[in-house]
Amino acid sequence: DILSGDMALARKAYSRWASMSELQTTVDFTLDHNYREWRYFYKIIFAANNVIDALGGTDSEPESADARAFMGQALAARGYAYLYLSQLFVNDPSDRAQDALPIYTNAQTPNVAKSSLGDVYDLMISDLERSVTYLDGFSRGDKSQIDQWVARGILAYAYGAAGNFAGMASAAEAVVNGGPFSLMTPSQVVYNGDPNQGGFNDLGAMTGAMWGVDLTADQGIGLISFWGQMDIFSYSYQWAGNIKAMDESLYAQIPSNDIRAGQFGNYIVDYVPFNKFYHSGRTTGGQRQVTADLLYMRVAEMYLLAAEGHAESGNDAQARTMLKTLVAQRLTDSNTAFIDALSGAALQDEIKLQSRIELWGEGKSYLRMKRQRESISRGNNWLDFPGTSYQYNDEKLTFEIPEAELRDNPLINDQN
Repeated sequence: DILSGDMALARKAYSRWASMSELQTTVDFTLDHNYREWRYFYKIIFAANNVIDALGGTDSEPESADARAFMGQALAARGYAYLYLSQLFVNDPSDRAQDALPIYTNAQTPNVAKSSLGDVYDLMISDLERSVTYLDGFSRGDKSQIDQWVARGILAYAYGAAGNFAGMASAAEAVVNGGPFSLMTPSQVVYNGDPNQGGFNDLGAMTGAMWGVDLTADQGIGLISFWGQMDIFSYSYQWAGNIKAMDESLYAQIPSNDIRAGQFGNYIVDYVPFNKFYHSGRTTGGQRQVTADLLYMRVAEMYLLAAEGHAESGNDAQARTMLKTLVAQRLTDSNTAFIDALSGAALQDEIKLQSRIELWGEGKSYLRMKRQRESISRGNNWLDFPGTSYQYNDEKLTFEIPEAELRDNPLINDQN
């Protein structure tokens, strides 16, 4: 969200995220963040490939229900990892012909050269389409597991990244219409005086939560965590003054009758999300051992992806229907008549704005920036480069292949 311009590092009491906000990390392949992102997703691919190998390999067709469920989850994880790699490490993800990333489809293959971005897209979409098939009928034990609805959600993002907006709309709308989820209510979205409601901190209480992890005290999560970075009620960086806030120019676009304006307030600086992300104790610096849950995906994303996909495919009527269903839950008067007058580019712009507001801080704006090939601008509350604009394919907005990969893989010797 920092790279996509929606989240400003508005105060630097510590160095956390400073190099990202200063756009240094993304142009220096020796800095650790490039390696962390690369290593994280390729570890997921390696783990997924170990499972796939044990089940007979990528091209095998599992027969038992258990084997199909394991294969479906592994394929979805691999597709998820290649989706993010294809966006984070490729300047222009619309250029399918460029050599982009090494593809590994088993856990035994040694170093390989880059494959074309088109081949990466083909693999991730094939993986995710197969996962949807294999996970049909699978009932997961908890929301940390990937089921068919989560696989469809990842597939929707993958279709959008590859430019298949009709496919994106279809996959997302299948979750909306068939999944066991409902949109989060106003009291779940913004603090209303009851600390036991809302906060995006309890998967069980979030009716719209599709995927995430229920954190417990015995996991020992503390200072270094999502909550430590985003929540003033956790004893960590946000509370101590290393503050991430909504971009000022984005906040200015939230209408006065939109409840989501109330998610943000003043804590040292303006537009801090302490009424969106908060530990239920609501004591500043109070949560020292993190038990607030981690949210990866929710059904609101599917409404917005379906609306975006329909609008990009020329189906404005269905795009308006999807968008109005969500927006009606976010306006104090539920009056969405203004959306009825929108079509074409104006409708697409409104969907973009609603996506930026609804999903702020949830890690999805970067994917939107890349698939929509946007130009982004920083507001005046940024400490670094306020008022500047960048194109989606600017080197400063994309990670570099890390030094370790270029050193250790003799088949890759150039950047993307």
